[in-house]
Amino acid sequence: MQQRLQKLIAAAGIASRRHAEQLMVDGQVSVNGKVVTELGAKADPKRDHIKVKGKLINPQLERHEDIYVLLNKPRGYLTSMSDPEDRPLVTDLIPKSLGRLHPIGRLDFNTEGLLLLTTDGELTNVITSAKNQIPKVYRAKVKGVPTEKAIERLRRGIVIGEGERTAPAEVRKLRESQTNAWFEVTLYQGRNQQVRRMFDEIGHSVIKLVRTQIGKLEVEPMKAGQWRYLTAREVRQLKNVSANKTTPRPARTSAEREVRQLKNIGRTKTTPRPARTTSARMRARRH
Repeated sequence: MQQRLQKLIAAAGIASRRHAEQLMVDGQVSVNGKVVTELGAKADPKRDHIKVKGKLINPQLERHEDIYVLLNKPRGYLTSMSDPEDRPLVTDLIPKSLGRLHPIGRLDFNTEGLLLLTTDGELTNVITSAKNQIPKVYRAKVKGVPTEKAIERLRRGIVIGEGERTAPAEVRKLRESQTNAWFEVTLYQGRNQQVRRMFDEIGHSVIKLVRTQIGKLEVEPMKAGQWRYLTAREVRQLKNVSANKTTPRPARTSAEREVRQLKNIGRTKTTPRPARTTSARMRARRH
């Protein structure tokens, strides 16, 4: 049975589907000795010889069983498969015997918390696809205490960078002191350093950032640096995410609430018409 090449490459655990597409564009994929760069190209893993960077992937497709790992990433680890500066990698925290796991999405070098690693390119595509809008929950400690007006800007969407507007987000203040505050932020999109850039935009830089949840998966009670396998049920829940999920309606600002209240003032209510008595109905019939 023929399947798209990028899907087969992802299924072999070599790369995510997106990375597989780039490998094709770069001329690193061949079928039966011919280089294939067309992203819509298909192949049959049982009949065709498929190579990536000169290495045959058919045997991996035959014996491949996907692995799913949840890691509580500590601060000071790079979310990558390699690093020219030789910094610590998240893959250093996982036994080499599990094979070549790739991270799903990214957490910054100094960001902590829940990170998924897998050999399953399909799951990577599900979680990172913007249309699926899988919620990702963060706890952020910021300098100073933002005003309610500033927080509402974050909830409704804010411009970060050059005209880059964020989608509506759920932002809840957990606690505050004289010098800082903790927030819980739920995002339905994943842009580079999004939480940090959002708070930078309102003048309150992030001191500490932890991702606590992806979908229904929670990082607690695992300690930093610990990992575990996902259960079959957890994998099914992630894969069964509806693609028709809508972005949550942002909360009304205080100004909008005041306008709505003013509009409701002075609206006249009509007095209900009294029911006719029996004698009135009889007089009406005579006329």
